[in-house]
Amino acid sequence: QVQLVESGGGLVQPGGSLSVSCAASGNIFKINAMGWYRQAPGKQRELVARITRGGSTNYADSVKGRFTISRDNAQNTVYLQMNSLKPEDTAVYYCNADIILSVTSGVFNYWGQGTQVSVSS
Repeated sequence: QVQLVESGGGLVQPGGSLSVSCAASGNIFKINAMGWYRQAPGKQRELVARITRGGSTNYADSVKGRFTISRDNAQNTVYLQMNSLKPEDTAVYYCNADIILSVTSGVFNYWGQGTQVSVSS
């Protein structure tokens, strides 16, 4: 089985910084793209940032210039550094990854359990 386990998150004041990380474990051959999504109460889940295995990134317009996604391929881990946080960034943040389980398998998409990020004074 494959698991994505997020850590980090919590409560921070507006303008503050926070980081979250997500480690993939289990029977993994290779991980392609990894990313972060978020879901605020009453809203649909939305893409925050995504990074390819080679390091190419894309961000939601709402977080460009404030958030940075990175990854460690050797550790099967993806990170999200969040700066200049705003109350509207408050949401549950979910890790997502496209994982190849073996040399003969296809690509499977996995989600983490989510971690709460709250921005409030």
